[in-house]
Amino acid sequence: MLTKFESKSARVKGLAFHPVRPWICATLHSGVIQLWDYRVGTVIDRFEEHEGPVRGVDFHPKDPLIVSGGDDYKIKIWDYKLHRCLFTLLGHLDYVRTVVFHPHATPIANVVEGDLTQTPWILSASDDQTIRIWNYYTRSCISVLTGHNHYVMCAQFHPSDDLIVSASLDQTVRVWDTAGLKREREQNPTSAVQSELFGQSSVIVKYVLEGHDRGVNWASFHPTLPLIASAADDRSVKLWRMSESKAWEVDTLRGHNNNVSSVFFHPRFDLLISNSEDKSIRVWDVSKRVNVQTFRRDLDRFWILSVCKNRNLLAAGHDSGMLVFKLERERPAMYSSVNNKTYYIRGREVLQTDGAGGRESSIYSIRRVGNTTEGIGAAPRFLHQNLYDPQDTHILLTSETEGGSYELVTISGSNNVQDGKKGHCLGQALFLARNRFCILDRSRQLVIKNLNNETTKRVNIPLAECTGLLDGGVSGRILLKNDERVVLFDTGARRVIGEVNASKVKFAIWSPDRSYCALICKYSIIIVTKNMESVTTITDTVRIKSGQWSSSGNSDLFIFATSHHVKYLLKSGDVGTIRALEHPLYITRIVGTSMYALDREARQKIIQLDLTEADFKLALAAKNYPRVMELIAHSNLCGRSLVKYLQERGYPEVALHFVREPKTRFELALACGNLEAAMESAFLMEGHENSDAVWRELGAEALRQGNHNVVEMSYQRTKDFDRLSFLYLLSGDTDKLRKMLKIASMRKDVMGRYYNALLLGDATERVKVLEESGNLNLAFISATVHGLTDEAERLQTIIENAGGSVEGLLEKANTEQPKRGCLLQPPTPIVRADNWPTLPVEKTTLEDLHAAVQSGEYKSAAEPDVPADTWDTGAGAGDAGAGHDGYGDAADDFGDDDFDMGDGDGGWDDDLDELGGFEDDGAAKKKAENTLGFSDSQGFSLPPAGKSALECWVSNSSHIADHASAGSVSTACQLLHRQIAASNFGALEKSIFGCYFAATASMPGLPGCGDLAIPLMRNDASEHPGSKSLPVQNCTVKTLMAYTRTGYKAFQSGKFADSKAAFEQVLLAIPFCVTSGRNEAGEVKELLQIAREYVTALRIKNAMSETAGDPARTTELSAYFTHCNLQPPHLLLALRSAMGTAFKNKNFITAASFARRLLELPDMKSERNAELRIKAGKVLQKSESMARNEHNLNYNDSTVFRIDCKDFVPRYSNDDVSECPYCGSVYGKEMHGKSCLTCGLSTVGVETIGLVTGC
Repeated sequence: MLTKFESKSARVKGLAFHPVRPWICATLHSGVIQLWDYRVGTVIDRFEEHEGPVRGVDFHPKDPLIVSGGDDYKIKIWDYKLHRCLFTLLGHLDYVRTVVFHPHATPIANVVEGDLTQTPWILSASDDQTIRIWNYYTRSCISVLTGHNHYVMCAQFHPSDDLIVSASLDQTVRVWDTAGLKREREQNPTSAVQSELFGQSSVIVKYVLEGHDRGVNWASFHPTLPLIASAADDRSVKLWRMSESKAWEVDTLRGHNNNVSSVFFHPRFDLLISNSEDKSIRVWDVSKRVNVQTFRRDLDRFWILSVCKNRNLLAAGHDSGMLVFKLERERPAMYSSVNNKTYYIRGREVLQTDGAGGRESSIYSIRRVGNTTEGIGAAPRFLHQNLYDPQDTHILLTSETEGGSYELVTISGSNNVQDGKKGHCLGQALFLARNRFCILDRSRQLVIKNLNNETTKRVNIPLAECTGLLDGGVSGRILLKNDERVVLFDTGARRVIGEVNASKVKFAIWSPDRSYCALICKYSIIIVTKNMESVTTITDTVRIKSGQWSSSGNSDLFIFATSHHVKYLLKSGDVGTIRALEHPLYITRIVGTSMYALDREARQKIIQLDLTEADFKLALAAKNYPRVMELIAHSNLCGRSLVKYLQERGYPEVALHFVREPKTRFELALACGNLEAAMESAFLMEGHENSDAVWRELGAEALRQGNHNVVEMSYQRTKDFDRLSFLYLLSGDTDKLRKMLKIASMRKDVMGRYYNALLLGDATERVKVLEESGNLNLAFISATVHGLTDEAERLQTIIENAGGSVEGLLEKANTEQPKRGCLLQPPTPIVRADNWPTLPVEKTTLEDLHAAVQSGEYKSAAEPDVPADTWDTGAGAGDAGAGHDGYGDAADDFGDDDFDMGDGDGGWDDDLDELGGFEDDGAAKKKAENTLGFSDSQGFSLPPAGKSALECWVSNSSHIADHASAGSVSTACQLLHRQIAASNFGALEKSIFGCYFAATASMPGLPGCGDLAIPLMRNDASEHPGSKSLPVQNCTVKTLMAYTRTGYKAFQSGKFADSKAAFEQVLLAIPFCVTSGRNEAGEVKELLQIAREYVTALRIKNAMSETAGDPARTTELSAYFTHCNLQPPHLLLALRSAMGTAFKNKNFITAASFARRLLELPDMKSERNAELRIKAGKVLQKSESMARNEHNLNYNDSTVFRIDCKDFVPRYSNDDVSECPYCGSVYGKEMHGKSCLTCGLSTVGVETIGLVTGC
């Protein structure tokens, strides 16, 4: 049984598969109807209007309808699109057991009233001993079938004929003929129910099948043959055959030991499936009439079965939920050879297809092995062709029958087949060289055989718990896999070439040149080199079915298929969707844009793929810019994902070619420093919401580039007068500053007038502003300080006439003081120019689409057309006299000095038109051409900003420490969660901040400036690494060794708390240790195991002190303490302590075993342990003489076990356990999903890729 989905709920009493979608409807004993998507395992909808258990449910074959029946005597029809009940059918007087739509039920929209060939029918069976046929279009009962004299448990329509089968607790199965119902309705549509009320039913009983000894629970028709299966409380399943005139019992299938709940024929194979209250599901071979498979649950009784008609799926409902499963894998065994041929199996035939012409030919017929039955996994699962021998065609077929077996088939050039040579193996058998193949035998040894099936060599493999073999890609090499990793093994040299952490790898697909390999797992793909060095890893939310490399000479493109999509994967890690699939396909070959694949029936399909997006990304990565621009010009590339991709890869100027939406185009233009495109978008967004924010962003970017003309325009558009005045001050444009002063006067902006007068150094204007605003004292002081005697005397007169006095005011502005007031004048600009100079950078092909398409070549940016000493001053030489603002005459024309205050806005008119730049959009755009400091004709652009060292560290490494050093705590935590399922990030706070502070030095800067942060790198010994830089290491293997030695020392001296703290520090530091090679990585893994063992041992030691009053538990814990993997001197101490504890508590047999283990230690031979050796000998002698145990212990020293790190009990190899994905601590299943008690970091039971120790 291959379980595809399982749910937990109340008892499931009814099940129905959707005819098209991956949905299943389950009715519960609690009265709830659940609609599930079993593909993703989510509840789509719930219906809760029934009162009491719901026992029957069915989908309409075409309409979005569901029918249900329950213990409230009601039949309800639901619309799952509208999420509500449409109507209720009433008529039954007791529980409704089953409800089904007619298999050819007419959609409601197509029902024609009076057309009696249509069957908008629902069939229901009830405990009121009747069966009813309903018309859901007219919402009425059209026939009542009576005849059973007990509860009717089931009623089903025949798939094609006008028949109904029913099962009842009266121990009979009845077959009803509904042809008369159609005829009677044709003669008198209203007489059907009336005649049945008087005992004249138009539906007649055709057969009554008797043979069961107890009540019958279920009956169903065969989809094509005249067979009926029935299940009953007499624990048997019976087969019945029908003819035109009679029906009879064929056979009885026995095996269940409790009531059989339901039974169905398999829609594709000659199989019968039944389930029972004995907690089992049984599969029967109909032709042989024997039980071929049995699946059991420990606690749940089965109540209902359902069969999906268009998929090889079944569902079963039990006491605590339901499960969706299938009986065998549907992937056909196949192999694509290097000579453009594909070999695959359909049924019992091995077929060969020419990749070019698609011609299919049969080359071998597989003989049946024993009494195998089709449909339960008896067909070969793997097929491998000998690609190392171009002369003969050797094929290895591997199946899972008889515990695993293989067959070697040899086919010569004329398709002459030699007899297959067979044997037993585990997993897949693979060719190793031209004349050798290898298998994994049941003792987990690698067996190498010649083509005569003779063993030539046996090799012990270096991988524990190896589960199978995969293609090694090169002659003499093989991939060994287990549930956690894959190892590349050289069988000749008997050494490991490389290994990679990968969870439950299913297939290894090699590129055509054998330089890369794609390891396909259930939900992920890992791209590795030929030496098992990881290149990239991606995960998907849907199961990955198959994949192949492109055979068009491009080894960077990998095409894979999930259950519903075809996608591409690049070695850079980029993934994209190519197209959707209606049904799963298994890819055999990719040739150009053609995908050759097999469906689940092993029928070849050829599908055309649009690989434009993948080609575009490959060309961009290879810097093949002519190809990039060609794809832009001639392909329909679009989408937000592509734009985001280009932004992330640092190509915003390319994304500009795709985007027309102003907001997005504006952001892209700013990202690549293209002020011209940004201004175009800003003009288009004017008048929209947040248009001022757009101009402010444009001004900030222009200011960063030194293009103060664009800055001026942005400030004008946003009416930011203060910034505009300050800009004129910096650029030395005093004329425009005076105009800003006049505009402030018109706006009656007192502070604006004073501010502009201050910037101009106009003391008279400042005195005037202060006087007009009523600040006469300040005006007098200002006039006096700046030497305006006449103004000061006039102001003094005004103050005195108003009853004031100027006495004491001059003391506040005493000119004799050292810090006296002085006249402020605006600074004189050093260079008067339109814009700051920019470096000349020639346009690349990416910035000129027309040039790329016409020339078809890319000219290097290292050869500029403009001399290197040329400065971009923003305006041509001929424009020097046109005004230094770059706007031409119109920008300098401020009009006359007479300002019309008018009525307008009550004198608040900004009158910004005098500054220029406030024309209509067309005129403004025209002027913008001169505003930009670099135009297309000049060929200048701003050099792109480089990446900071911190950004490089994040992009160059997948190690947690490097991300933490860069300050990217979020990505570091994400890596921790993905690699070791870390959940307690608080424990790692010191380590994360330690990496960050260790990787950056701080250097004092100039006075008034901030400190300079200097990144410290570990790969800059010979030269600066540039964009390939990596941060200095905060934690090394030496650091871990120092912590470990501290823990050893504290353990030896009995300071257990200090020792535990030291080893816990090792566990916290290992994720941040960067290794430089395989040897160091091995040392780190060894230190991780040591730390785990010592922390576990010390926790057991603490538990021993807590249970001192319980001698049995104390002895158990002391025994477990000796099974921790400690260093020999520490193991000696542990055995000595355990021996004393057991002897003291009178467990002499246990004490004797400790004494023997203690005497076997090498350290016991030294003179310093002579006294302990004598003492152990005495304990052994005394214990052997007593030979009994006072207390029963949960301990067996002769059996290998692991220690449960929560309850401190032994866990044996056959126990169901959960492990910590980081430290490997073992727990019972109750700890699944909880935090590990040893390391305190990870979540127990989560499958991860494992810790990455190298960058």
